[in-house]
Amino acid sequence: MPRRKALTNNNNAGESEQQPPKAKRARIAFHLELPKRKTVLGNVLVCGNGDVGQLGLGEDILERKRLSPVAGIPDAVDISAGGMHNLVLTKSGDIYSFGCNDEGALGRDTSEEGSEAKPELIDLPGKALCISAGDSHSACLLEDGRVFAWGSFRDSHGNMGLTIDGNKRTPIDLMEGTVCCSIASGSDHLVILTTAGKVFTVGCAEQGQLGRLSERSISGEGRRGKRDLLRPTQLIITRAKPFEAIWATNYCTFMRESQTEVIWATGLNNFKQLAHETKGKEFALTPIRTELKDIRHIAGGQHHTVILTTDLKCSVVGRPEYGRLGLGDVKDVVEKPTLVKKLTEKIVSVGCGEVCSYAVTEDGKLYSWGSGVNNQLGVGDGDDELEPIVVVSKNTQGKHMLLASGGGQHAIFLIKADKQDQKENVPVKASTSSSSKKNKTPPQDDAAEEVKEESAQEPTPKKAKKPAAKRGGKKK
Repeated sequence: MPRRKALTNNNNAGESEQQPPKAKRARIAFHLELPKRKTVLGNVLVCGNGDVGQLGLGEDILERKRLSPVAGIPDAVDISAGGMHNLVLTKSGDIYSFGCNDEGALGRDTSEEGSEAKPELIDLPGKALCISAGDSHSACLLEDGRVFAWGSFRDSHGNMGLTIDGNKRTPIDLMEGTVCCSIASGSDHLVILTTAGKVFTVGCAEQGQLGRLSERSISGEGRRGKRDLLRPTQLIITRAKPFEAIWATNYCTFMRESQTEVIWATGLNNFKQLAHETKGKEFALTPIRTELKDIRHIAGGQHHTVILTTDLKCSVVGRPEYGRLGLGDVKDVVEKPTLVKKLTEKIVSVGCGEVCSYAVTEDGKLYSWGSGVNNQLGVGDGDDELEPIVVVSKNTQGKHMLLASGGGQHAIFLIKADKQDQKENVPVKASTSSSSKKNKTPPQDDAAEEVKEESAQEPTPKKAKKPAAKRGGKKK
């Protein structure tokens, strides 16, 4: 047994000999600032399949092989494609939605015939800073740091609900009393980053994407049922620093530590889409420490991941079929991040559909590659593209592309508007915490800011048909 340290007795000591108590060092609280809303104005374009109104061109327009403009959305600054719906954020913080609303993903009333097939405003209790969309759910971050969500999550058994109370067809406050600064949606899970650097997850956990449940609990069949799935709960990594950035792919979650910049990943890894080995298992139930470095943004589809690094280069990892990696006629799984050599220009933004990928260059060119069966590539035919190809059409000629986001059978794009508002639009409320040297703003995919600085077997994609009102679950 170790000896106890002797206590100092100052009772009989002179004034000069008395030892004053040591002052405690003030602890500086980690704090992230709320993000700034994007400011570069754009016009919305779409392509692909529109059987359920996800093109926003009206209920009679079911397909677009090339990029076509969507009317009725003023001053768009950000976009997000869900499985069969879309969100568009405007410079004033309003959100437009269009597409499939079977489970409430549009967040608004669509009882009027055809109203889901055209962009309309969502009624929110405040102005939004950023947006995210999954297969059947949507979310936004408001100026005061509240996260609102609507729609539903799904698992292999079908509809899970958004909360334990079921679907939510209008926005609800998902993290009452917590100030958040970033959100990211997978197909059926949502990742939330707070200003304190804590990560919360909610939704389907079957592929390990929540990163905080045992194998027995991921199906919702444990003692607590689905309660642990449908309540946002903190994802804790022992001895990890506070987090400063989050990303989500269809079935994966990625997080970056502050200070160390270590990237942690959890979720489906059957084609090495986590960019790290999981010792024979097809998924990681809890976060694993990857070797990814200098990450600017991460996007991904069903079985692949696209990685944008701070030197503005694009790498890929995962399943190669149908050309989704852009590496040519590759047959074997790509287990480590591999540079897409055909992308020789500086890349400022990347995006993915389920089986396709997109990249936007610093000078505004759009590249697409992967499965073309639903015309998501926007190149005018249904052929697969094994390597990146420049997307050119009358609506992109001489224009500067800003962002690209792929859904299940469609894609949405933001192209720079000819007329720009010169005033900054960043109405973010003042921080609620005291100033600190560790204050940071979470990094964002800011191509729209014109950056000048540095499971299993998958069936062959088929031509999309109009789905039934409720879609079936998915396999691991």
